[in-house]
Amino acid sequence: MNNSILIIFTKNPELGKVKTRLAQSVGKEKALEIYKFLLNKTKQVTRNLPCDKAVYYSEEIIENDLWSPETFSKKLQKGDNLGQRMENAFFECFSEGYKKVIIIGSDLYDITPSHIETAFKKLEAHDAVIGPAADGGYYLLGLKQLFPKVFQQKKWSTDTVLRDTLEDLKTVDVALLDTRNDIDNYNDIKAHPAFQKFLKSIKI
Repeated sequence: MNNSILIIFTKNPELGKVKTRLAQSVGKEKALEIYKFLLNKTKQVTRNLPCDKAVYYSEEIIENDLWSPETFSKKLQKGDNLGQRMENAFFECFSEGYKKVIIIGSDLYDITPSHIETAFKKLEAHDAVIGPAADGGYYLLGLKQLFPKVFQQKKWSTDTVLRDTLEDLKTVDVALLDTRNDIDNYNDIKAHPAFQKFLKSIKI
């Protein structure tokens, strides 16, 4: 077993249940297409990383999908909100003996393997690593031990998440990565070259 693991949080790709803010502009069908596109990009970015990898599904584990079980272990998110689900995933990985645990979502097009590799390297000398998102959240969180406060009493999907998380970690050594922009709404993709193929037939 590797001593490092990457947690990938995904939502089951179901119509009307993914990228709901984006769907308000492009419609549910197009939002689902874009989310599946982002899932595939996340797979491509992560599949060859030299760490263990676990996909945590939001609703149910899908056996025959794009995540090959030879590369990705498959688990189910547990908890009533995003914070509980992330805390439980970290707890599970630490309980299995991992020393460095990093979590990412599946809605960031501009993340690269080097971002994740750099994050693991930073955990060698730091207690935590965070990849700030442009919207005030974060796209990556890495820990060497569980800090439960990080996952509690947060207004998830708001611009206060990063600030509040850094406040929770003010007594430990935190490394920051480059700021990146995850895909939440139309403004996040309207000028991005990778998404123009989805927007050709859409009038906003």
